[in-house]
Amino acid sequence: MHRVTALIRPPQSTFELGCAAQVFGIDRPGLPARYTFTVCTERPGPVATYAGYDMLVTDDLDALDHADTVIVPGWLPATDPPSPAVVQALQRAHARGTRVVSICSGAFALAHAGLLDGRRATTHWALADELAARFPHVRIDPDVLYVDHGDVATSAGAGAGIDLCMHLVRSDQGGSYAAHIARTMVMPPHREGGQLQYSAPSHPAQIDGTLGPLLEWVTGRLGEAVTVEGMAAHVGLSPRTLTRRFVDQLGISPGQWLLAQRIATARDLLESSDLPLDAVARRVGLSSATNLRRRFLNALGTTPGAYRRAFRARPR
Repeated sequence: MHRVTALIRPPQSTFELGCAAQVFGIDRPGLPARYTFTVCTERPGPVATYAGYDMLVTDDLDALDHADTVIVPGWLPATDPPSPAVVQALQRAHARGTRVVSICSGAFALAHAGLLDGRRATTHWALADELAARFPHVRIDPDVLYVDHGDVATSAGAGAGIDLCMHLVRSDQGGSYAAHIARTMVMPPHREGGQLQYSAPSHPAQIDGTLGPLLEWVTGRLGEAVTVEGMAAHVGLSPRTLTRRFVDQLGISPGQWLLAQRIATARDLLESSDLPLDAVARRVGLSSATNLRRRFLNALGTTPGAYRRAFRARPR
């Protein structure tokens, strides 16, 4: 069992905590339990929340010494530094090999502990400039939904905390396990794009029409020679107009989205089947095992064969 512990503080944002609890703390019928979930705080007892009620938390910082993953689900006000005891507890947990994760403003607590120095990290787009100003040794990426270094991970705004938690489950347990959790939560196991699509625009943006039908059409034809020009023709738009709509609505170009879908489907096939690499490549529209290897290495930093060995080895 992988032990996940959330470190909270008063006043606590309940949504960020709920993101972690929903992914790691719920028993789901038909899915073997792989995680335990607990909550701790510096001073056990009633912990005030931004939702107007108190939570009773009985575990103190010693709980971090027994965790495999520590999650800081927000740190508000972000300008308030954590106490020396909290900093030391986070540093101690990280030093013993615990994975340390932040959701939204929780990145400030990790930065105060020095766990983000020299590293790329993210937080809510509205807090990115503040984090960069306070911690110049941290490389802030205000666009992405999350950044995962293996031992330390950060997410963007509250909703992106779910994206990061689902990513961690997929890394730990494989795609099938993560997909089961996503289905019970009635959400996709992975969102494309970055958080700039959700940030406040500098001027009003008019998004006319939805890409939903086109995305569904393309997803059912990944094994075919679908191109950006073909996608544009299918919806009666010019490639330039289609690209603008993709950037407006998804934060990425149609070509990037199409490649991401092909890689995601290839990952599922590598995890769930024994198909040869050439067959996997053809099924997802990447033409050959050589092209699949190149795309996989660029996107994930590993080869299809290594990915299959890692994830097919895990019991489902």
